Amino acid sequence: MLKVGIIGYGTIGEDVAEAIGQGKAGAAKVAAILVRDKSKYGETDQFSYAMTEDEAQFFAQRPNVVVECAGHEAVRKYGELTLEQGSDLIVVSAGAFADEQLFNRIMEKAEACSRKVIVPSAAIGGLDRIAAGSVGKIDEVTLITRKPPKAWYGTFIEEQVDLAGLTEPYKAFEGAARDSARLFPESVNVSAALSLAGIGFDETKVKVIVDPTVMHNTHEIVASGKFGRIQLQIQNTPSVRNPKTGYIVAMSVIKTLRDRTSSFIIGI
Repeated sequence: MLKVGIIGYGTIGEDVAEAIGQGKAGAAKVAAILVRDKSKYGETDQFSYAMTEDEAQFFAQRPNVVVECAGHEAVRKYGELTLEQGSDLIVVSAGAFADEQLFNRIMEKAEACSRKVIVPSAAIGGLDRIAAGSVGKIDEVTLITRKPPKAWYGTFIEEQVDLAGLTEPYKAFEGAARDSARLFPESVNVSAALSLAGIGFDETKVKVIVDPTVMHNTHEIVASGKFGRIQLQIQNTPSVRNPKTGYIVAMSVIKTLRDRTSSFIIGI
């Protein structure tokens, strides 16, 4: 049985824990969940696992794998520690790796501890093809992200444009993936995953568009190289609880966990 620790119990963390409890992750169970403020979740005795604010208690449950669902700061705070404690690390907030020094430290720690760092596909698609294509030469990778205005409340874009009054698409960003990952830590982690799979943060091009004409969080990938060419559009259903993310993120984590114990794996 795979013992899973989860850092963060927001929209993604809760969805992951619920799906594991329903048996959707195969031979896996939640061992512990690490949160900042346990009082937010009422009586935690209702849970069949330890929900704690204490990192020592969390790691004392000896999870085989820890799923980070709590943002860039959680990657910085717990990434290396997770590996030191003997757990593999699944990183949802891949945008944290735009910090090259952090990425290098975590990868060095993973190698030293003989552990794995795993970035699931999450809200993006085609990473398997991009990663395979990177074995040869890749000439270009471009990502165009479109999300409806409700996905951008609580971000600095509110200061740039009247989201409620927007009637046509507004280009909020165009540049390198390293900058988009830093500017939009909750909304464009897809650019980081795409960069890590392909030609890196500085060469991957990104456009971010606030689009009142779309209902779904939409990502379009265009890439070309020795492997050929790919043009792929993904439309993700936004989560009702947090429109910045989609249901597919938790589903992708569950698929990754299921693969750890399955006799049959497809799509990597």
